[in-house]
Amino acid sequence: MRLAASLTPLFLANCLFATPALAQHIDINTLDDTTAVEIQAEVKSKTFYWSNGLDAAIFSTSTIDRPGDDGALTPLRFTFFVNYGMNINHDFSNNFGVFSGLGIKNIGFIEKFHALDSTVKRRVYTLGVPLGIKIGNLGKRNFVMLGGGADLAFHYKEKGFIRRGNKTKTREWFSERTPLIMPNVFLGASFSPGFTIKAQYYPGNFLNKDFTQTAAGVKVQPYASYQVNLFLLSVGIDIHYKKVRLIAPKDDGKRTM
Repeated sequence: MRLAASLTPLFLANCLFATPALAQHIDINTLDDTTAVEIQAEVKSKTFYWSNGLDAAIFSTSTIDRPGDDGALTPLRFTFFVNYGMNINHDFSNNFGVFSGLGIKNIGFIEKFHALDSTVKRRVYTLGVPLGIKIGNLGKRNFVMLGGGADLAFHYKEKGFIRRGNKTKTREWFSERTPLIMPNVFLGASFSPGFTIKAQYYPGNFLNKDFTQTAAGVKVQPYASYQVNLFLLSVGIDIHYKKVRLIAPKDDGKRTM
């Protein structure tokens, strides 16, 4: 937690400043009238633009089917580090558009064993590609969005403990404990000036039932009887990077725009 707290200011700064420039400055004093008009027309007709895919805070739970506990909901999990991405957008009109992009998410679930007073926390970092549509007032950022995507799980971590003691940890790159690709569907909304809320569901099993490991010389499949489906609710912000700002000329008798 200390590491997360210390990195939070850097993460927020990255969201604001380490992305493409919010505006491109053009001094029209150096342009002739024809060129200036052409620039204005190009700006008005521009329909592709980048935006921030920042999920920020993610609340998650899951349904879990396991021996002796079918269909239960797992404890609520919260994470804000690291959930970040960039989207490319195309608006066909002020009321309909599409988007895709690339983003990183921290997703997982918490498993409780009440009889043993023990807890197991499992999570993966994923690199995902969404594909969705937007319907509403896109200019004022008031719209609904829906679609689907696929996440690539590239780092797995499992942490277990009994009564907050006897901790065990497992970390693996591209682990076979989970599927490599995790498809998902989502439904969300944006509210002016750019606050977003999104619900996400993973229809596939979070754990790989075929995963095999050797314990005490015996091969076992620890997740063979597990079925875990994630539900996510994210709250974030949406920053657009599309504007071209024309610097107005000084009042020196030249034509202004």
